[in-house]
Amino acid sequence: MPNDTNTTIADTVRQAAHPLRGDASDYDPLMDWVGNARLVLLGEATHGTHEFYAQRAEITQRLIQEKGFTAVAVEADFPDGYRVNRFVRGMGEDSTPEEALRGFQKFPTWMWRNTDVVHFVGWLRQYNEALVADRLKVGFYGLDLYSLYASMGEVLKYLDQVDPEAAQRARDRYACFEQFEQDSQEYGFAASFDLEASCRDETVNQLRDLQQQTANYLQSDGQMAADEFFYAEQNARLVKNAEEYYRSMFQDRSDSWKLRDRHMAETLEQLMAHLDRQGNPSKIVVWEHNSHLGDARATDLGQVGEWNVGQLVRERYGNEAILVGFTTYTGTVTAASTWGDLPQLKLVNPALPDSYEALFHDTGLPRFLLNLRDQNQAVTELSQIRLERAIGVIYRPETERSSHYFYARLPDQFDAVIHIDKTQAVQPLDLAPPETGDVPETFPSAL
Repeated sequence: MPNDTNTTIADTVRQAAHPLRGDASDYDPLMDWVGNARLVLLGEATHGTHEFYAQRAEITQRLIQEKGFTAVAVEADFPDGYRVNRFVRGMGEDSTPEEALRGFQKFPTWMWRNTDVVHFVGWLRQYNEALVADRLKVGFYGLDLYSLYASMGEVLKYLDQVDPEAAQRARDRYACFEQFEQDSQEYGFAASFDLEASCRDETVNQLRDLQQQTANYLQSDGQMAADEFFYAEQNARLVKNAEEYYRSMFQDRSDSWKLRDRHMAETLEQLMAHLDRQGNPSKIVVWEHNSHLGDARATDLGQVGEWNVGQLVRERYGNEAILVGFTTYTGTVTAASTWGDLPQLKLVNPALPDSYEALFHDTGLPRFLLNLRDQNQAVTELSQIRLERAIGVIYRPETERSSHYFYARLPDQFDAVIHIDKTQAVQPLDLAPPETGDVPETFPSAL
């Protein structure tokens, strides 16, 4: 039962909230708040909730159609995301959204191989096909860095086409990784204890070598040449950053979190610069977990020195960035019990008392949007530190408090929040066991 204090605050929040009724005007206020912002960061409280994907897609479609956004950047590996990018822009060999998403073979496949993403990718392709010839097509990009070996392969593939001699130099440098048989964690373990095993210098030199040849590789006019060079350069940058990331996993886990988020923020900045060179200033929608997109300075993680994408973006772009969080009280979620397991349909426990989710449940509103930039009583009341839930690809309801909650000040963490009181699990495309891939530093919560 809600306590009296929660009931009073819930009444205040209900009066300030914008109910979401499932019609075309639901996000009119959000479009007004976005204004001329260049970045809109859309979070999620879990990695397996249908409504979070569906509402992000709806908001993103409006941002593309009404505000001129030209890219979607997501919490996914760069090569896999770029395969989707080629598809939605009418390039590559894939003929359907399902085929374009086949690059996502590692656990957790359901994050991007699900029916909601299929529908959104299909919409992007249709939208781009309907554009007039001189309009910039909307792209789809991954920001993450788990693709160490795949990205090395993409660098070599590009150089084989444009500069065979440089390709051989790159092979010689990347040969440093061969003894680890494409096991990034084995490399990180060895390099963290034996500096001679480190391939750091080789990755730095390869990125520098590629960048020094920019003018030569871009002699061919046309946007395609610029796009392919950007793809190769970013993969080389990813290899450098991933090498540092895997080395850090066996030294200081907080450092590995910061390295990962710094890489994602850096990739976003590089993507903006690349798109800026194509004409008008770029405008990008970002899809990641709340834990990455909410300003870390407003959480207990920030108090111990960690940062994240949301903090770095705010520090770099200020009011040009809008951070939107999502919350839910109960329902179902697609998640695994341990890393590498098959996804399961899991019941989400009702949120703990003294959490933001429980307070929002007490409003009695099934869905609502709340502006956290407003200087009103609701925002003032919400500024008190409370529990907030985070479910990644692993969900362990039996250890709910310790595994899935942290403290936060929501109005400092986000510019707006969307609460959907009861949610349902996302529907995966695959039922077969995924490739396990590398266990991230966020294990067991896996955010």
